[in-house]
Amino acid sequence: MKSVPSQRTGQRAGSATAEAVVNALPHPVITVAEDDRLVDANVAAEAFFEASLAVLTRHRLQEFVPFGSPILSLVEQVRTRGAAVNEYRVDLGTPRNGGERIVDIHVAPLSEAPGHVVIMLQERTIADKMDRQLTHRGAARSVTALASMLAHEIKNPLSGIRGAAQLLELSASDDDRSLTRLITDEADRIVKLVDRMEVFSDERPIEREPVNIHAVLEHVRTLASTGFARNIRFVEEYDPSLPPVLANRDQLVQVFLNLVKNAAEAIGDAPDGEIHLTTAFRPGVRLMVPGAPARVSLPLEFCVRDNGPGVPEDLMPHLFDPFVTTKPTGTGLGLALVAKIVGDHGGIIECDSQPRRTTFRVLMPMYRASRGNEKS
Repeated sequence: MKSVPSQRTGQRAGSATAEAVVNALPHPVITVAEDDRLVDANVAAEAFFEASLAVLTRHRLQEFVPFGSPILSLVEQVRTRGAAVNEYRVDLGTPRNGGERIVDIHVAPLSEAPGHVVIMLQERTIADKMDRQLTHRGAARSVTALASMLAHEIKNPLSGIRGAAQLLELSASDDDRSLTRLITDEADRIVKLVDRMEVFSDERPIEREPVNIHAVLEHVRTLASTGFARNIRFVEEYDPSLPPVLANRDQLVQVFLNLVKNAAEAIGDAPDGEIHLTTAFRPGVRLMVPGAPARVSLPLEFCVRDNGPGVPEDLMPHLFDPFVTTKPTGTGLGLALVAKIVGDHGGIIECDSQPRRTTFRVLMPMYRASRGNEKS
């Protein structure tokens, strides 16, 4: 005779199923007790707060959020009213979890346990970065038009100015000859700047193939270690199971060499300078890109992180715009070109910065052999 499961057995099975469902959610979910101590958290919450469940449950909520955060008053409001409340666009970023973390907060009472509340966080940081990325692409398009205009309207008269200065130099006195050389040198400098900007007007299709990103990063590290970053320590944290990225290898080298060079220049002569190169698989990020009929998944994350002084806060919104630079002799075209190359590959790039922790994060589509040369 077949045995009938007891009610308690069914309850245990239901509890296990509920726990599995909560852990499957992509949004952080935590349970807070009457004394604000964390008593439970799902897998996404562990990742968000960068702490295991065992560590989380030894602390109060106040220890994981900024001082005076609105989330604390929301919890008290839910306990007082006994009803759920929501708050939108709240920054829960702290040095512990890597800077700005914009979230929508949903807080609800736990009826089975008086005084307990359940908090769900829905990150908006990625969505906001998508909006900023579209702005960066608009800036890149503006630079493309500007580059075409400069190439035609500036280089031709500059060649005439340079030629006239060379003719004047033949009959000039020693004192005046230094001025004619100044004219030719400055004309050459402007031509080089225009040549660099002409890269933006190259609209030819990109030749792409499956590329091993770790081979690219290793090549960049070798170049940097033997040159401009010879006194800086490199730390590599790679996911060995990462699939190939659908990209142009030479352009990826250009992207990461530029990012590593910026990191090295930010560190300068600091004796403890470090550059971290990391790769990871981050499912769930999808973006509409020009020419694609549906949203494209961007699960491949490549980061360049340095422990330099950080990017000035007033420059952060314009970091990838052309002619924006913190270097006395910089042109401000390096990061604009990086943003264009990443955008042409259907990816996005963003920067999170605070003192001693500046991270440039590149999200890219992967290559799937079963579907041919297509984005995932």
